[in-house]
Amino acid sequence: MIMAELQDAPLAAAPAAAPTPSLLDRVRAIAQGPLRAAADATDRGTYPREVLQSLGAAGAYAAHIGPGAEPGDYMAAIRAMTEVSRVCGASGFMVWCQQVCGLYMQQSGNPALTGERLLAHSSGARLGATGMSNPMKAYAGIETLLLRATPVPGGYRINGTLPWVSNLGPDHYAGVLAHVDDPQGAARELMFLLACDAPGVELRDCPSFSAMEGTNTWAIRCTDVFIAADAVLADPAQPYIARIRGAFVLLQTGFGLGVAQGAIDSMWRVEPQLGHVNGFLDDRPDDLQDELDALTARIEGLCATPLNTDREHLINVLDVRAHASELALRAAQSALLHAGARGYLLSSDVQRRVRESHFVAIVTPAIKHLRKEIARLSAPEMPA
Repeated sequence: MIMAELQDAPLAAAPAAAPTPSLLDRVRAIAQGPLRAAADATDRGTYPREVLQSLGAAGAYAAHIGPGAEPGDYMAAIRAMTEVSRVCGASGFMVWCQQVCGLYMQQSGNPALTGERLLAHSSGARLGATGMSNPMKAYAGIETLLLRATPVPGGYRINGTLPWVSNLGPDHYAGVLAHVDDPQGAARELMFLLACDAPGVELRDCPSFSAMEGTNTWAIRCTDVFIAADAVLADPAQPYIARIRGAFVLLQTGFGLGVAQGAIDSMWRVEPQLGHVNGFLDDRPDDLQDELDALTARIEGLCATPLNTDREHLINVLDVRAHASELALRAAQSALLHAGARGYLLSSDVQRRVRESHFVAIVTPAIKHLRKEIARLSAPEMPA
């Protein structure tokens, strides 16, 4: 009788499976845990390799990488970078370095760079950088190209020095560009992936920064470095650069958004104690948050077509990048004023964020570079 009753009884429902954490949830858990604990040391000079690789395992470097040459979810990549930069601007900048190097590899069309090597890169198993500050300035007429490439059998020989390349190490690599000295061919540039452990490559110390010392920023000295076809990203490089430059700049907005959001967070933290007097300050946290949310929505709209090369699209991309810089500067300064003396302590995250915001504004493309390019692109075309 008892057995029959048990057989007739309804089965208990199986416990619902826990929802799989989203990319943003996974990144946020790292940012609020080990990354937050390492932020001060990263600012002062400790490279957070384990944290960066854990972010790769969480998917932070893969969201924008679609199938083949198709773009993935650029807004998801930017939100991941924002979440990291909200806690540690230095780490957020290195997330961008890793993401944009993945963009270079994906868009190269080179099978040697788009298969297992891209998978290892986008998962964080391998770490890479971008050495495109000098070339981007050169294309804007601000500097001259510092690396030279000479054709030799089977590839090229590279010579020259690139300053200020971040997220480097002995087993890292960077996407870089060189002018090709080829008397037999048309003037052009070569873009390639430069391995830091290649013969002839030397990493040289840079002067100390006022912040973000843990970004592993070096000068790269190349002396007769051989580059074979399996390392070439683009030859000639100029059409390739024209195709990816909007995506390059658009991805970087996550760095500024995050530093601004972190500053707003710190303003709200002191509101219970200091709100009665902070109410007399300009740039209050609710006003800044509204502006940040509107800018984020505008960036999300541009992410629908990240590889768009239309002039109007590019102007809008440059404009949101400039706005992110300006907003980060205003939010960080306002956070310092809201915090008062406690924000002036060297150990304060508010003080650190002020210095991080300066880097947002001067890293290539700097505000002045952005405004120069916007003016150039906005000028009326001369009739033929």
